[in-house]
Amino acid sequence: MIMKTEKRESVEDYLCSFPEKQRDLLNQLRMLIKKTMPQIEEKLSWGAPTYVLEGRYCLQFAGYQKHLGFYTSPATIRQFQTDLKPYKTNEKNTLQLRWDQPLPEDLLIKMIQFRAEKVRRESLK
Repeated sequence: MIMKTEKRESVEDYLCSFPEKQRDLLNQLRMLIKKTMPQIEEKLSWGAPTYVLEGRYCLQFAGYQKHLGFYTSPATIRQFQTDLKPYKTNEKNTLQLRWDQPLPEDLLIKMIQFRAEKVRRESLK
């Protein structure tokens, strides 16, 4: 379950609900997403930071007791399945990152870019 259950009004409120160590990692992922995709819209949806591109869901992350969940798409998980072997994933859309390990920034950037390109192509249909 997400660390704290009280109602949050913003992404900042969400991040502030975590202990410092977890908050730092969540913020690091947030900044990585914004830097990689500056035009992406950030909002709080389903109780967690959610990123929308051209009006369509693109990415989401959430903090849990033992890990950070990064949510993309089944196609993204399949595309990077070899690189994701050291991590816990599911075929739906989830990558779990442990709190006690550094973020795999290069891999995350590639995943963010791949997912954003897929959303853009779908928007053109």
